[in-house]
Amino acid sequence: MQSSQAGSHMIGREEELRALTDAYGLAVQSKPQAVVVAGEAGLGKTRLLREFLNGISGTARILSGQCVDLGPLATPYAPITAVLRDLAGETGLAGLLDLAGPGRDALSLLLPEAGMPEPGNSTANLVLEAVSTVLERAAEGRPTVVVVEDLHWADESTLAVLSFILRAFNGGQFLLVMSYRTDDVHRGHPLRAFLAEVERGRFAKNIQLGRLNREQVRQQLEAITAAPADYELVENVLSRSDGIPFFVEELAGLGACASTTELPSSLRDLLLARYERMDEPVQYFLRVIAAGGTCVPHALAEHAFDQVEDGFEASARLAQQANLITIDGDSYTFRHALLREAIHSDLLPGERTRFHTRYAQALENQDPARRDTAAIAYHWDAANVPDKTFKASIDAMGEAWRSFAYTTSARMGERALELWDSVSEPEQMAGMPRYRLMGRTAGAHNLAGDGERSLAVIRLAVRDPAATGPERARLLAAQATYLGINAKPGSEPLLREALELVPPGVDEKLRARLLNWLAARLMLSGRLEEAVAEASEALELATAIGNAEERSVAANLRGVSRIGSGDIAGGREDVEAAEHLAEGHGQALLRFRVNYSDALNLLGLYDESIEVAEAGIERARQLGVARTSGAILSSNAVDPLFARGDWARASALLERNLQLSPPSSFHGYLIRSKIWLTLWGGDVAGAEGLFRRWESLLRELAAVEMQSRLHFAALRAELAWAGGELDRAWEEVLFVLGPDFRPLPGYDLPLLALAARVLAARRRAGTQPAMAQPAGDDESRLRAVLARDSFWPTHAAWAALFDAELGGRLGTGDDPAAWHRSEGLAAALPAHLRHYIGLRAGEAELAAGRRMEAAAALRAAVDGAEALGARLVAGLGRDFAARAGLSLDGPRHRPNTDELTEREHQVLALVADGLTNRQIGERLFISAKTASVHVSAIMRKLGASSRTEAAACLLARK
Repeated sequence: MQSSQAGSHMIGREEELRALTDAYGLAVQSKPQAVVVAGEAGLGKTRLLREFLNGISGTARILSGQCVDLGPLATPYAPITAVLRDLAGETGLAGLLDLAGPGRDALSLLLPEAGMPEPGNSTANLVLEAVSTVLERAAEGRPTVVVVEDLHWADESTLAVLSFILRAFNGGQFLLVMSYRTDDVHRGHPLRAFLAEVERGRFAKNIQLGRLNREQVRQQLEAITAAPADYELVENVLSRSDGIPFFVEELAGLGACASTTELPSSLRDLLLARYERMDEPVQYFLRVIAAGGTCVPHALAEHAFDQVEDGFEASARLAQQANLITIDGDSYTFRHALLREAIHSDLLPGERTRFHTRYAQALENQDPARRDTAAIAYHWDAANVPDKTFKASIDAMGEAWRSFAYTTSARMGERALELWDSVSEPEQMAGMPRYRLMGRTAGAHNLAGDGERSLAVIRLAVRDPAATGPERARLLAAQATYLGINAKPGSEPLLREALELVPPGVDEKLRARLLNWLAARLMLSGRLEEAVAEASEALELATAIGNAEERSVAANLRGVSRIGSGDIAGGREDVEAAEHLAEGHGQALLRFRVNYSDALNLLGLYDESIEVAEAGIERARQLGVARTSGAILSSNAVDPLFARGDWARASALLERNLQLSPPSSFHGYLIRSKIWLTLWGGDVAGAEGLFRRWESLLRELAAVEMQSRLHFAALRAELAWAGGELDRAWEEVLFVLGPDFRPLPGYDLPLLALAARVLAARRRAGTQPAMAQPAGDDESRLRAVLARDSFWPTHAAWAALFDAELGGRLGTGDDPAAWHRSEGLAAALPAHLRHYIGLRAGEAELAAGRRMEAAAALRAAVDGAEALGARLVAGLGRDFAARAGLSLDGPRHRPNTDELTEREHQVLALVADGLTNRQIGERLFISAKTASVHVSAIMRKLGASSRTEAAACLLARK
């Protein structure tokens, strides 16, 4: 800490100061940096930061915020609000709001002086985005340093903002510096998870302060006393201080401390030694300030001080002169938090109650727009006034919820529940029955990401006998939702029980919502016909009551379920209607774009899928939520980008979205894509390692979602196949023949093709299938499942691949013609399989004795796979060529390049019928752009200059 005794020269921190300066240098080059300064209490973290900031104060904008020691009732976002107010002091409030752009409404939740959000505006999840955007834009034109001290006291909402900044910051001259006290971060402390994330993601540099050695203690003593320090003094101070600079300073400040007998016998005595030398009026002043916190505004301290007013100012001046406090603007700050803690712990019971009561009253009398309800609850709690604490906790819970500080909201709710039986008329004071308070507390836990606690609290609420009818239905629905979010089974029976409690005519809006929730669970579990029925009832009901949002959700769910059931045209009509109904309803619109882009991807309409997702991403950017809601939509663009062949762009999106830590289910989907990319990128061992790390999350998703179960089986089977474990791969793909399998064509067609790949590989290896039936029966059963999906637009392409895998006399994939037929339809398949098919075609050509054709096919497959990034295919191709003695150094082209593919024959026939590109796309379930590409290729191959000439070529061929 800076003090009059500390001297002008900082001792023993040269290397740490240099690390901070280096980080600032990189930030000035528009390479955003973050630094965490850690150390025990008293090691000089604040002194180091002040030394650093003094050195850059002439060039940088410095914004500071300090976390407050209010225990579990800490005010949400307190240091973030302080940082924003610092910035507003420079730019003006209007300038600050301009920096926030579309996120200004969310910013007003942290700065009440900015005005209330506009009615109807949804600001959920925008606080993180708004703060990050403001700081990023502020750092565009001037180096900006944000300092947040004492993270060990930070609330989870503050940590969430800092975590988001670390992961989302894109540019600007920005440096974030944070500090915390290591000895206060115990096992289970919320800061541990934040620090683990920071370290794991390498988002910040770590500076760990150590204790001073003997020579450094000597230098500090001499700097303080301006006199040589003899051996005995140095040894005594080193022994008592353990090399902690603050304690060295305190010991030196006691005066004659040459002998150990004159030194305080304990840490507490040391901390209080200088305090106890003051006259009683000054001590009383310090006790009042200690009850207020580490940093106390003058107005609050003056209100809490219940003695002569002249005594207040005189005592404050004497305390400052004694270097016990400093004046920070209009606030009194203890020179060190340890000193404040020691004085506060020394309060008599009557003083504790009196001082905290007066602070609570002073805070209650503040302007309502800036009233800190969490601090009020803290002071009433410290004063041991249950009724007041209960009411303040209820108020703080609501306020924290409205500002999306869900962890604080949950803690306030828990505190109120603990006091429920200790206060008179709790239901009247809370404005709600106990079960509703438990439901809201569970909801806050859920939104804060504490799934286990949300389930524990909601179960208690459901068991409350006072909860009946629609109220109980809402609690059951919440429990079902939390089970689904946390990938746990049991949602469906809860929702059905809830529906029984809300029969037709009781609460139609709630019933429509319950029906939609049930339809969603049924859809995810693969029970599509049931999902269509429930969504249809929800749609009819929502239409009758004029609820556009529930109508949109119902149309969306019904449409996606109808598509999966085979009614593709009707399903697309439903889903597209959902988009219009969702206007003005942010969550419904997000749901539409997520579901529709996924459905288009499964239909093989990769271009359209990307267009829908990108339209959502652009809308999210316009609304200022590109890094939150936009991230979820970005994640839905990843798979179609991979499928289309844009691997570089898909990889960049994937990594970006993983850094933003989306909700658990989306995180699971992204991790699955990451494992898949690692595998097909050629790092089989790395993919196995990633899978082991995230297997529990993927398994949990697979337990509640049929689509995830099919993906899970495919991923495990591909990993086993790539690792040469064919028996294990076979066990995985047999899921499609098991009793738990429910067909979802877009998901099970790839798994069926993989099953054929594994079966062929087992035949080549001479391994009998693990099941008792002959291999031929396994194949026929797989074909029966394949035939059930014949209505799916991409079925022909997947079926051709299936046939090629099991083609040839021995059913091992050695029929070149089958592979060439598959090549002709491969445009409908993901890009990596197109090169895999080329590889297998080359293998089959060699088996047929055509070495030249084999070499050409392998060469093209290897080149294409390398260009794409599918190094697994390229490696397999090179290995096969080496074993076969084939050279891959010949001409880089495939034979028969002017032959029309099967798909191009289909397109040409429709061109001859006079159809436009759009009509061709609708007929073949491809985009108009893809149809245009096919037409251009046909005209090039036929040498035709017009569509009419191309059609004439077709007639001539006939």
